Amino acid sequence: MSSFANSDLWPLAVYFVAVLMLVATMLVLSWLLGQRRANAATNMPFESGVVSVGTSQIRISVEFYLIAIFFVIFDLETVFIFAWAIAFFELGWHGYFAMLIFVVILVVALVYEWKTGALDWGIKQQTGLEDYPTETEESA
Repeated sequence: MSSFANSDLWPLAVYFVAVLMLVATMLVLSWLLGQRRANAATNMPFESGVVSVGTSQIRISVEFYLIAIFFVIFDLETVFIFAWAIAFFELGWHGYFAMLIFVVILVVALVYEWKTGALDWGIKQQTGLEDYPTETEESA
């Protein structure tokens, strides 16, 4: 135990204990001093003081999620490009060609998404449905 007392970790231990005591104190005080009344509006969700109407279970188009994923992917690419731009002179020609390959791959992916219609928003034409019988054909 004497090695711990002589080491540089004791400030971290003191800080850890102080944080735990602070959190425990805040929880106990909020429980003691908190409001105990409950009414019908207490358990209702609200947005900016306006009571919600209807259900929270709404259907969102699949295209929304697809575009959101594409945005995250292509937004993350900018992080790598900015990091490359900051270290441009240190990386030299090897860094330039590596980033050129990276950007070419991203452009190919973007063209592929565009050509397959993944970026089209709205009603998509369904193909291959003529092979399956409809409900009226099955019952006949």
